[in-house]
Amino acid sequence: MAARELFVWYRVRREHADEARATVAALQRSLQRDWPDLQARLLVRDGGETSTWMETYALPAGSAGAERGINATIEAAIAAAAVPLERLIDGARHTEAFVAIA
Repeated sequence: MAARELFVWYRVRREHADEARATVAALQRSLQRDWPDLQARLLVRDGGETSTWMETYALPAGSAGAERGINATIEAAIAAAAVPLERLIDGARHTEAFVAIA
């Protein structure tokens, strides 16, 4: 079975972008302290007043647990770490999991 990757998207209003960016960077650093092999990225699609942001999370091949990828424990930690971001986003965070096709 392929490793599970996580994609979390949401919208951020322009006036909150700088603070939201700093908050996401801090939460991703904190997650990487607990899971040093965690690959975390932030992608942005500019939409003018409101942009769509996407956080991605994966474990590289060869790391502990990588054969399963992002499990329920890591996913729950991601959600908990993102609580401070809630006041900066426009709407809800949407979490989706995918596996790569071999």
